[in-house]
Amino acid sequence: MKRRALCSLLLLSVGCKARPPEPLRVAAAADLAHAFAELGPAFNAQSSTPTELKLTLGSTGLLARQLVQGAPFDLFLAANVSYVDQVVKAGACDGQSVASYARGRLVIWVKGTGGAELTPASLAEARFKHIAIANPEYAPYGKAARDALTRAGVWSRVSDRMVYGENVQQTLELARSGNADVAIVGLSLAIAAPTGSWAIVDEGSYPPIDQALVVCKRGTNATGARRLKAFIEAPAGRAILRKFGFLMPGEAWASVP
Repeated sequence: MKRRALCSLLLLSVGCKARPPEPLRVAAAADLAHAFAELGPAFNAQSSTPTELKLTLGSTGLLARQLVQGAPFDLFLAANVSYVDQVVKAGACDGQSVASYARGRLVIWVKGTGGAELTPASLAEARFKHIAIANPEYAPYGKAARDALTRAGVWSRVSDRMVYGENVQQTLELARSGNADVAIVGLSLAIAAPTGSWAIVDEGSYPPIDQALVVCKRGTNATGARRLKAFIEAPAGRAILRKFGFLMPGEAWASVP
């Protein structure tokens, strides 16, 4: 009994070892791929107990489906708040922890130069034989892209030219690899692309891409999830998100370049 007390309280007895913290399993929308490459290390750098971060990137709709089916994620960062509402309703995540963390921005990206002049309407031109968007059935950026093309009055003319990525990151790769002539993706990915050019799509042409996060119930590190949530909402976390083109919750679009 004495030895056990020493192990648990002082960790000084012979053979006692500190138990490593549980990994922090995060399911995140694919538009956060490059932002998380900085968020993860920055989060651990300011922590007295660094945590192994296991990141699963993908389409928000497919990640939400995994959560509903029992996936043991600790934190879910969605590209659209509606999917957070869905996993909370299913009992997979804690409704009291829901918070907006960013608003995404849509861009038209091409491999070469000239992207800055593009608009949704211009994609009806014959030179764009293959247009890549994320699958709008489960990817918020894909739905926003379809909405923008519809509002521009060209969806019926370009719908048979569509090639669909499973998520927005894969969609950009379709254009980078030459399997599509152009892609409509998130600004956060275009900013980090080593080549190519792009134009921001008028925000009035699609519903806001309001992104939200939530702590989930079936993971093993809810404490770590809440700590990471707090970091993302803090100035240091928000600075990283801004670096990749995200707007902050409640921020006026026109006030940001």
